[in-house]
Order: sequence, then C-alpha cells, then structure tokens
Amino acid sequence: MNIKSLKKNNKISLLLMIGSLLLISKTANSQAPVNSLNYLTWWKDAKFGMFLHWGLYSQAAGDWKGKRYKGNEHFMIYEKLSIKEYGSLANDFNPNLFNADQWVKTAKDAGMKYMVLTTKHHDGFAMYNSPSSDYNIVRKTPFKRDPVKELAAACKKNSMQLCFYYSLGRDWEDPDVPTNWPTKGGRSNLVDFPNEDAKDFSKYFERKVKPQIKELLSQYGPIGILWFDTPELITKAQSEELLKLIKKLQPNCIVNSRIGNKLGDYQVSEQQISTKANLNPWESCITLSRGWGYNRYDTAWKSPELVVRQLIEIVSKGGNLLLNIGPKPDGTFPVEATERLAIVGKWMKVNNEAIYGTKPWQVTAEKVSSRTLSGAAIDDADSDITSKVILPDIYFTAKGKTVYVFARSWNKPMLDVETMTKGKYQIKSISLLGSTDKISWDQTNDALQIKMPTQLSSVVPVYVFKVVLQ
Repeated sequence: MNIKSLKKNNKISLLLMIGSLLLISKTANSQAPVNSLNYLTWWKDAKFGMFLHWGLYSQAAGDWKGKRYKGNEHFMIYEKLSIKEYGSLANDFNPNLFNADQWVKTAKDAGMKYMVLTTKHHDGFAMYNSPSSDYNIVRKTPFKRDPVKELAAACKKNSMQLCFYYSLGRDWEDPDVPTNWPTKGGRSNLVDFPNEDAKDFSKYFERKVKPQIKELLSQYGPIGILWFDTPELITKAQSEELLKLIKKLQPNCIVNSRIGNKLGDYQVSEQQISTKANLNPWESCITLSRGWGYNRYDTAWKSPELVVRQLIEIVSKGGNLLLNIGPKPDGTFPVEATERLAIVGKWMKVNNEAIYGTKPWQVTAEKVSSRTLSGAAIDDADSDITSKVILPDIYFTAKGKTVYVFARSWNKPMLDVETMTKGKYQIKSISLLGSTDKISWDQTNDALQIKMPTQLSSVVPVYVFKVVLQ
C-alpha cells in the first residue's frame, strides 16, 4: 500500500471513529441519567399493588400447641419461642395448592399493577431458594419448590411488576441482630441470643443481608421494588452501601424509605392514610383484614366499598395503596379475600382511568366528616388504625384538563360540588364513567349541581364523574 492510500484510509478511519463517538454521545444523552427519577414513573402511575405476607407463621395460622397465640406473624417473639421450636413449623409447611398464575391473575383482575412478596420476614426464614442460608423454604420444608421463581415467571407472563419485601433490621434466626424498639432488645430473639450487647449488626449485614439482596436481584430477573422493613440499628454508611449495591445490580429498582437513614425513593405510611395531599412519592400499606399474616381467627375483613374508599382517598392525596393479603398455609388466598378483590376489580374495570396515572387536584375533598380520621396506634402486631367509617363525601383526582369527581357512598339525588362554582371553572362536559346516559348538570354561584342518574351500578356505591374543563 502506498503512502497516499495509507493517509486516505487513516482519514476515513478517523472520520468513522468521530462519527461513532458522536453517535454514542447522542445515544447516551438521550437516555435518562442514572440519578433521575424516571424509573419511578411506572410506580407513580400504578397506584394499586398487592402486599403478600406469607411464611412459617402462616402454617401456625393463629394457634400454637393447641392454644391461640399472641402477636400474629410476630408470635415467635410474643410467645418467646426458640429457633428450634418455631422452625419446627417447616416440617409441615407444604403449600401444595400454591399456584403463581392464580395469585397474579387475582391481583391483575383486582386492578393491581404490582405485587410485593415477603421474601424474608422478621423470623429470618427465606421464602425462596437462598444459597447463602439453609434456613429457607426449599431446604427446610417438604414443599422443596421456590415459589419466588414461579411467581417471577407468572408476573413476567402477565405484565405484573414483581417486588420483594425484606426485613432489614430484624432477624430472629441470626445471632447478631440487636433492636431498640420499643426498648433495647424489644424486638430481638432473646431466647437463643440473650446477650444484646454482644450482637454486632455489621456481621449480620455482611453474612446475610448483602448476600441475600444479591441473590434476590440476580436470580429472578428485573425487580420493581425492594420493600425494606424495620431498619432498626442499621448505620447511615450501611444504608448507603446497601443502596449502592442495589443500584449497581439493578439501577431501576425502586427502594422504599425503610432502607433507613432518610434514604430511599418513597415514604411508607403503615396502616394509616395521610391527612393531607403530599406531592412527594408515598404509599400506604394497609391490611385487607386485621393482621398481615393469615390467622384463622381474623374476621375483621374490610368490605369492597371500604377498600375502594381508601384507594380513592390515598390516590387523591398523591399516594399508592399497597393492600395486604395473608395467603393460607396451603398456598391459596382466603376466600374472603378473593371475593372482595373480585368486587373491587369490577369497580376498577369501570373506573380505573380516574385512578391510574392521575395526580392530586387543587382540592382534595369535600364534605369529609372528622370521624374519618385515624385513631391512635396500637402495636406492630395489631396495628390497623385506618378509619372504618362510611359516610357520603366527595374526592378528586386530575389528569390534564380532566377532573374526576368521586361521589363516595353517595345516597342523595343531587351531587353538589361546592368547589366548582360558576365563574371559577369553565366546564366543557360531564359524564359518568361506565354509563352512556346524558348527565344533567348546572353550575351556580354556590356549586356545580349534578343530578344523579336513577340507574346506578350496585357493585360498589362509589360513582365517578368525569369533568372536562375548558
């Protein structure tokens, strides 16, 4: 090759290299930066998820040695049981009716967009195949299957976001987990490990937490959320290290605030609803019955109407509802849960556009009675303090120029929306979701008056008017 040809080829190579670099730069710039919050978009739009508390405590189902136990899914601590005693539940834990596809279908039909499964609760028992700990469902039970693997496949098939709960600051199987709530050692396993001062959280963090988080983020595909619980005595440095590990393995994995030390993507409101709208990301986790785990004595089931009311209140204030189900020891959902979720799903099928992808409006609600406010907290094993009061009221959500007006439990012939007075808002149209009937309405100086149709769905007495503004 002569010098002229060589120079020409070098020039072409240089131009190709520059072009490639420009293309790479353009592509990189078109992608969301690592520290952006775009990965939260799906979750903010989803609004409704299913929480699943399922573990060895489900096998006991309310009884221990022929007597009703205290503490529900925390009964190992309340009844002061050793690991050996409590762990004996694994000998009979064989949920052979577990069907991951059915679980996902139930959630999807209810209008839920994500599922959060307890992969390790406070008892330290892993509900998945954990290579770093033999204390898991595959190694210790006759079931021998990995339900998380099956649930991951079912979620992928049905476009459901799979998410994991992980108890961070409590683990009653590990010797190095001190606690300080409500007092020193108050939620520690003092039967097997009585010396609270000898416990070194960093050993547990290195030996169990980090390996299991790596497993959960590498064995089951993309994970929507890591839902941590009880940060307890984790240090800020450890919370930061854990968050860095998560983002390295799965950059788009959302992390809740219970990773500790004011880190995480969103706040958690447990068994209660915020009293006012909050534009920062937040979520209410609320039980469908009284407790989190399955208990045969738990009969305090919320009605479908109450669930829909709570969903609306939470979404109107900018939050998500994570509704908890406690699966039975055989792997099925309690019939009380499936019946209620099916009814909620029928309501969601008609009205979901007023839920998904909406934001709080300028006004949250009207005609709300003070009796709907929550009471005082009880304890962490029996803590449902959400209001059970059902009274007629009005809530709002918004999407662009559309305002959704929720008439909750409305039983009057006229709906007076006092916020939308004449001259304040110019209205283009009003319709009732799920109905083709023409809606009769009038705007006065006192209120927007909507005449309730004579024929209304009786599935759940909560009606949604779609108000399109000019």
